[in-house]
Amino acid sequence: MKERIVVAVDAMGGDNAPGVEVEGAVAAARRWGVAIILVGDSARIEQELAKHQAQGLSISIRHASEVVGMHDSASDAVRKKKNSSIRVAFELVKQGEAHAVVSAGNSGATMAAGMFVLKRIPGIDRPAIATIMPSIEGHTLVLDVGGNVDCKPQHLAQFALMGQVYARHVLGKADPRVGLLSNGEELTKGNEQTREAHGLLKEAPFRYIGYVEGRDIFKGSVDVVVCDGFVGNVVLKVAEGLAEGIGAMLRREIGGRFLAKIGYLLARPAFEAFKKRVDYAEIGGAPLFGIEGTGMICHGGSSPRAIMNAIGQARQSVAKRVNDELVAQLRTTAVAFRTKGAGSAGSGAEVADQGVSEQRSS
Repeated sequence: MKERIVVAVDAMGGDNAPGVEVEGAVAAARRWGVAIILVGDSARIEQELAKHQAQGLSISIRHASEVVGMHDSASDAVRKKKNSSIRVAFELVKQGEAHAVVSAGNSGATMAAGMFVLKRIPGIDRPAIATIMPSIEGHTLVLDVGGNVDCKPQHLAQFALMGQVYARHVLGKADPRVGLLSNGEELTKGNEQTREAHGLLKEAPFRYIGYVEGRDIFKGSVDVVVCDGFVGNVVLKVAEGLAEGIGAMLRREIGGRFLAKIGYLLARPAFEAFKKRVDYAEIGGAPLFGIEGTGMICHGGSSPRAIMNAIGQARQSVAKRVNDELVAQLRTTAVAFRTKGAGSAGSGAEVADQGVSEQRSS
């Protein structure tokens, strides 16, 4: 019999915690049979859990007396709040009681806790936060989207390595196309950082297709897009704003015209399908790559469905043994992908303070 996958859920992290987290966890346990450990204020969690028919589901509670706020610094969250729900959740993975962590809390603190408690995978200097965006052909993985605002070329090469492993094993891309985000496809474009990263990636043991532009993310011509966290977070927020803006404009146009309302009724199935494709809740969370474990970072305003799907993503990552595959590839990857070794990048809290953009990832 296969070992049941256990996911530790930071029940206190989101804007509407713990209600949303509990509801999403119950749905995930019911749908996939995954075991859940809800971490946080036990009294509040029990009160929320009583609202759902959770009998027979493998759901337990682990008390944590502290909560990391959205405005807490990453280093303070790790060093000073040792009994915070997010740190306790990662401790459960370290102790072997859970396989993965899902949190809708402070993304900088989540990344820092993952690095501080579980440590980085040897050969990875900077963990990265990824997001899965819709494209004409399915989905495109973009990383980093806010974890590291200042990157070296070697970091971008490492992001590419991690991204293509995830794309193959979780997204089902047999031979993922990896591109480096730039301001044009021509080799004369880019800056010093992208040009040096391009030189490294040309020797990569995977399918690197060169520079790509922002519009390629949605065209389906690339499967993994690599950039530093400053650029990636701007891309993420523009995409979120565009999706919301298009929805608002459509509602305004349809609401103001009789014929448009008739047309909407006829095309409603298509509109509903489109809405589902661009809804972050269908993906659930952003994978945290590069730590000795599995982490998913959710939007602070996540719905129960988003939490459920993030747990589902975490389950897939564990089942597909993504980290094991990454470690295996690192053993055979050129030394050029590395800087001074895993120990040179500082502690989790130090790296987070230097480079983490504390955004709410979607």
